[in-house]
Amino acid sequence: MTLATPLAPPYPVPAEPKWLESVDALDAWLAEYQHEPLALDTEFERVSTFYPIPGLVQLGAGDSLRLAEPSVAVESARFRETLADPGRPKLLYAMGEDLELFRHWLALEPRGLLDLQLGAALAGAGFSVGYARIVEQIFGETLDKSATRSDWLARPLSDAQQRYALDDVRFLAPLYQWIADRLRERGLSGALSEESDRFAMDLLAFSEPGDAYLKLRGGWHLAGSSQQVLKALVAWREEECRRRDRPRNRVLADAALINIADRLPENTGALAAVEGVPPVVVRRFGDTLLAVIREALESGGEPDPLIDRPLTRPQQELYRKVKKQMAGAADQWDVPVELLAPRKKLEALLRAGARAPEALEAFASGWRGKVLAPVLDDIRTLLDERADNNE
Repeated sequence: MTLATPLAPPYPVPAEPKWLESVDALDAWLAEYQHEPLALDTEFERVSTFYPIPGLVQLGAGDSLRLAEPSVAVESARFRETLADPGRPKLLYAMGEDLELFRHWLALEPRGLLDLQLGAALAGAGFSVGYARIVEQIFGETLDKSATRSDWLARPLSDAQQRYALDDVRFLAPLYQWIADRLRERGLSGALSEESDRFAMDLLAFSEPGDAYLKLRGGWHLAGSSQQVLKALVAWREEECRRRDRPRNRVLADAALINIADRLPENTGALAAVEGVPPVVVRRFGDTLLAVIREALESGGEPDPLIDRPLTRPQQELYRKVKKQMAGAADQWDVPVELLAPRKKLEALLRAGARAPEALEAFASGWRGKVLAPVLDDIRTLLDERADNNE
């Protein structure tokens, strides 16, 4: 969607970007604007590490735009308190990577985050629209993205980098106001906060090493005992990557872990023959991996839960019918069906079997319940018919 008459652009980037160069300066600025929503973004590097490395913090409140070094932000108790304060709205766009950065770098769980990419979708601007595109759609401005792939750890930052960084927060407050007005008109005022909280909670799922195997959906075909091995192998990789601060694929790829759990090698020769296992992994981790396999097999049993299997043909047919109902409701409200009915959430509903009425509550409450209200009875009928046919 593009507005016929774009909104007036917000205040311009200062001719000379201003920095909060000390903890006292950052704390004073946060105190001065404590009653304003906080526009927030970060720049970071993550090429050869498991954890993102903070490179820059961008802040905006009222008509004030500021930059701060990570070394200043990390020492500010007020900055941490602001991030953790559920009553202070923090405005971000596509916040997933920023949220992960805050959790590791600052060792805290931010509250009161509002993801304006989700808000734009709820307001009818389209699903998963990029920041530069939404700025052009709403404000008619074209952003210079030439600094996107910059080295944000090097100093000094160029003028282009600083302008780029401030642009990333310059439009957030006016965009938030546009979204809030649109959602109020639609009767969905609480939807942005609700959906942002859900998104943040979903990012927490499987964050523990012992749950990470559930992300490897390609392992669904393994027997229960082999999935127990896969669970142990994936947990080992998570801990190893965190200890060494290396990306997962730099240690061992997902496909290789699944192949190991399938083949269950008993010695280093057999391990070396498993597809996708590099010789360097056998040399460095071979004995450890074999020990992990043995311990998992000796423990017996299978993980709970098992990795989700693909939907059966009857489930796929029901999926299409239920999604058609939901897509019709989404069209009526001009919200993306991908947001209204995420695939994982909808698949979980169809796998629930006898617990389907309970699982449907995820769609029958909050903003989803309001949007889906006209079709919920039809969806319940489809689920009941499936249950009757399975008896």
